[in-house]
Amino acid sequence: MEKELKTIRILLTFLVVPLVVYILKLLSFIFIPLFFAFFFALLFSPVLRWLNDKKIPKTGSLAIVTLIIIVSLTSMFKIGQLATDEVLNTDQEFWNVAGIKINTLLKDTEQLLGIRLRNNDFKTIVQNKEVVDAVRNNLGSVVKSVQSAVTTILMTVFFLILLLTGSMNFQKVMHDTLFKSRLSSIKTFLRIEKSIVTFIKVKTVTSLFTGIGFGLSCYFFGVSFPLLWGLLAFLLNYIQLLGSLIVTALLTIFAFVEINSLGSLVLFGLLLLTVQIFFGSVLEPIFMGQSFKINTIVVLVMLMLWGYLWGIPGLVLSIPITVTVKTLLEQFPTTEAIAKILS
Repeated sequence: MEKELKTIRILLTFLVVPLVVYILKLLSFIFIPLFFAFFFALLFSPVLRWLNDKKIPKTGSLAIVTLIIIVSLTSMFKIGQLATDEVLNTDQEFWNVAGIKINTLLKDTEQLLGIRLRNNDFKTIVQNKEVVDAVRNNLGSVVKSVQSAVTTILMTVFFLILLLTGSMNFQKVMHDTLFKSRLSSIKTFLRIEKSIVTFIKVKTVTSLFTGIGFGLSCYFFGVSFPLLWGLLAFLLNYIQLLGSLIVTALLTIFAFVEINSLGSLVLFGLLLLTVQIFFGSVLEPIFMGQSFKINTIVVLVMLMLWGYLWGIPGLVLSIPITVTVKTLLEQFPTTEAIAKILS
């Protein structure tokens, strides 16, 4: 009888897992902002507890946290504005040089591959009717993406308010659904909170120094828009594994326009890789320590899974979600083996 029950459980698991994956993908517009809000709320939970210990009223604590969020967002907006002004104020000479360099590259490509491009003039290609039509046809999808991003941000703020005010209590949900004792649910919640806060702190610090490193590299090599590239490096570094590689490749290609010497261009690319490896592959794991103990293969699988389900937000959330799931699995004897596999 016991063997039959075990078989039934296994079969149910195989049936439930695809269903859960399907629901997560179908209702991504709800789950993505909910998970973002949850992890942001965990980041501010220690602050709220500290303010509560100082006998500050709940409304005052929420006002302080709200002020911190507003100041952080305003600072990011100002930096983004400065980066945009940096691009807009660029003189025409830069774009002329860029056009000449790209035209030369197109001609070299013709000679190397032995083909004849229909039109190898950069300016004419940009003004080509087909190119203009393609841009116009894709404009709708761009607008749709912007609308989706704005909706996600607004829903994240909404869920964050509910979590911070206590209207949504994750620890209580765990107690009511997963744990028999309140003490177990509190301990597990605190472990999850500590892991996520550590991850966010370390990721923010390493992303900040990566952005500074990229910006300074641009400045010393005379590459335009150092502030913009530094900001992009900071933001894209939150996308696990891929973000920093993408910005490194883009910046190296962009530097081709302004760096005439091949040796200097190679040196610039190596410097970017050094910054990325030092902060992302050396310091970040050291700062994380053994807190998470997640297998590298598991990290890659989770990146593919959450990237498939939720795209870029999934890549950003993959590690925090995996850490949360692993912490929960460790609390039960029946799932402890799965948690060990993840380690």
